[in-house]
Amino acid sequence: MKQAWAGFALAWQFLTIIPLPSRWLPETIPLTFSMALRWFPVVGFLLGIGLVAIDRALEDLFTPMVLNLIMLVLYVVATGGLHQDGLADTVDALAGGTTPEHRLEIFRDSHIGALGVTGLILSLALRYAGLMALPGGIRELVLLCMPAVGRWSMILGVWKAVYPRKKGLGASFIQNCSSVDVVLATILFSLGIGVVFGPIIAVAVLCVGSLLVRLYVWWISRKIGGITGDILGSINEGIEIVFILCAPMFLFLV
Repeated sequence: MKQAWAGFALAWQFLTIIPLPSRWLPETIPLTFSMALRWFPVVGFLLGIGLVAIDRALEDLFTPMVLNLIMLVLYVVATGGLHQDGLADTVDALAGGTTPEHRLEIFRDSHIGALGVTGLILSLALRYAGLMALPGGIRELVLLCMPAVGRWSMILGVWKAVYPRKKGLGASFIQNCSSVDVVLATILFSLGIGVVFGPIIAVAVLCVGSLLVRLYVWWISRKIGGITGDILGSINEGIEIVFILCAPMFLFLV
């Protein structure tokens, strides 16, 4: 039980900037990193509950355009912009690098290039447009599940991946992920999204998400020899955006 809580605390600490009491913080040992991966979808659902609560609290105070922008800002702030930073760095590295070594060098650069900024702006615009287009009947359900979809997708990205350099932000998670972690995280995610949307949509999300993530990991691994924490951030952003944009189709499956 203590190890399970330590895993949850580490996952929460890594995926959000919302502080936990210092006495709750775990010792970061390899086993804790492995346990943390199992809790990624749960942290996502908790973030989703927060989004739904904010949406309900503010829906009568602001127009839909303003409300969706506020939701987007608060979501980015709560997660520390970690995934947006990873997406921008990934775009820069893929667009500007000519060899795996050159791309990894760009990943290490703390500055964001013009293409990275463009990719970030376009991703935020797509997310905002997707929120605006959500039908009222499934809006809260999508807000609840969206963060969990993104964090589950990172678990799939980590599985059997190679870390292409000696150290980095995502190294401890990538190097300590086991098949058991992936299975348990997938079970937790499947139960959650199955309860919210039903089994048909749950299976569709699992199949499409798994295919997209594993194809992306295979492709990106050919470009840089593995995956990094920045790439995991880009996976989270990409899958969440796909989920939001495809969500109106759910009405035809229920």
